[in-house]
Amino acid sequence: MTWALLGLGLVLVIEGLALALAPSRIEQVAAFLATLSPDRLRLIGLLAVTAGLILLWAYRQLAA
Repeated sequence: MTWALLGLGLVLVIEGLALALAPSRIEQVAAFLATLSPDRLRLIGLLAVTAGLILLWAYRQLAA
């Protein structure tokens, strides 16, 4: 449970910083993502999940 709270907290901090520091850039990225096909968006999502899992695994290996 603490891992989930830590992860959620980190996501909120990073997303909040992006919105606070570059709101117009976030709008540009959202507009770009709207032009992509659902298959391309799914691939991007799966790659992000895979990268996140690899980072979590690496952290656990280094912290142990």
